[in-house]
Amino acid sequence: MEFLLEYGLFLAKSVTILIAVIVVVSAIAVASQRNKRESSDGHIEVTTLNHKFEDWEDMLKFEILDEDTFKKEHKAKKKHEKKERKHKTEAPRKRLFVLDFDGDMSASEVEFLRHEISAVLTVAKPEDEILLRLESPGGMVHSYGLASSQLQRIRSQGIPLTISIDRVAASGGYMMACIGNKILAAPFAVIGSIGVVAQLPNFNRLLKKHDVDIELHTAGAHKRTLTMIGENTDEGRQKFKEELEDTHVLFKEFVSENRPQLDIDHIATGEVWYGKRALDEKLIDELSTSDDYLLSKRKDTDLFSVKYRQKRSLPERLGFAAESAFNRTLNTMLGKLSQNRYWG
Repeated sequence: MEFLLEYGLFLAKSVTILIAVIVVVSAIAVASQRNKRESSDGHIEVTTLNHKFEDWEDMLKFEILDEDTFKKEHKAKKKHEKKERKHKTEAPRKRLFVLDFDGDMSASEVEFLRHEISAVLTVAKPEDEILLRLESPGGMVHSYGLASSQLQRIRSQGIPLTISIDRVAASGGYMMACIGNKILAAPFAVIGSIGVVAQLPNFNRLLKKHDVDIELHTAGAHKRTLTMIGENTDEGRQKFKEELEDTHVLFKEFVSENRPQLDIDHIATGEVWYGKRALDEKLIDELSTSDDYLLSKRKDTDLFSVKYRQKRSLPERLGFAAESAFNRTLNTMLGKLSQNRYWG
């Protein structure tokens, strides 16, 4: 019995020391990684989409055609590709660069989008095209303002920008979409929601009920209009509404500048439209999925998918995995709540 007790104490000490060592090593590794982040923050990956489509085509033909027919078509294809390569040296084909943006409430992917756009702008020419596959229910005004500014960089360089919406581009999502030279949307994609909304709870009465005093001191009459814990005033509410209205006016002006064909007073009511109705309202230019658009381009255009990948070491991945999971869950929940009016 004494032996088991001593062994148990020895084992507990050993485990404690091992855990302490792991914690210290991990902390040092994470700190070291943070210091090196500027020099190894990520990289650009480029994928040739034409090859992917060609592989799919060859795979299906191999399965559905008889052997002689497949060989004949394969031989003809190789001959055509050889001719195309020769022609390409004489007259280079048009290029289309494909970017993706899956927006959350804080438009967090703008950090990747800005790198992708910078990379593409180093090689893109006015005869090329950039396709952004955009999905976003909207979110914070300043965050989507920055994302829209990144897309404006493309337009400023004179490079055609096409926006493709397969599911939703509402509110801040449409703020981004309206910058495109051309907007495509699937028939049941949700478009619009040109409006501004803000809401916050107020716990002042609950705190008073439990004899909790709140002191709020500001320098400036409108430094704080509404608060979650202090007592709100009619003057504060009025000022807050004025700020919302001004933001809405700026939103409408931005959309009008980029899509002057819109009846802005008619569509800037916060309403949403599905694809076909959005086309009638001139919110979009064409009904099409991003898949169909790419397939229609692949015969005479070189298609490149451009993605920014952020580098993370193993300790960093372990250290921030829980935080990332929490943020993703929270953003997903907030996105779902903002989209619940669109559910069928």
